[in-house]
Amino acid sequence: MAKRPHMDCYAVGDHAEFAKTVSEYDVYGFAGIVGDFYGVHVNEEYAKTTRFEKRIAQGALSVGFLATVMGIMAAKAPSPGAVSHRYDITFTAPVYLGDTVTARLDLCEKDEERNTCVFTATVTNQKGTVVASGRTYLKVL
Repeated sequence: MAKRPHMDCYAVGDHAEFAKTVSEYDVYGFAGIVGDFYGVHVNEEYAKTTRFEKRIAQGALSVGFLATVMGIMAAKAPSPGAVSHRYDITFTAPVYLGDTVTARLDLCEKDEERNTCVFTATVTNQKGTVVASGRTYLKVL
């Protein structure tokens, strides 16, 4: 397959990020949208009995922040654009309400044959602790 010119808008080393302080509203709003009302997220008394000792944000919320960054990267592609199609993420530390997290993608590989960009994905908190990491994949259309 010939190299598609619209893959030229991406270069290994490209990166983007998004930062946000996680609020009560974020956790409850996300719970309402996806139905994840597990006690460790929405019940302070229950959360006190867990190893976290207080409420934590849903892990998928961190994936959502990575999806925001993926949207930034997808917007670089000329028409017909690009879409994310895979997230391989491991959660390594909790995100507490009030934490400021930064989701970052770094382009580490371009697969010209499959028109795919592979990104290293990290989400860190305000202390620099990695709370989620892995890889994401962007399909250039």
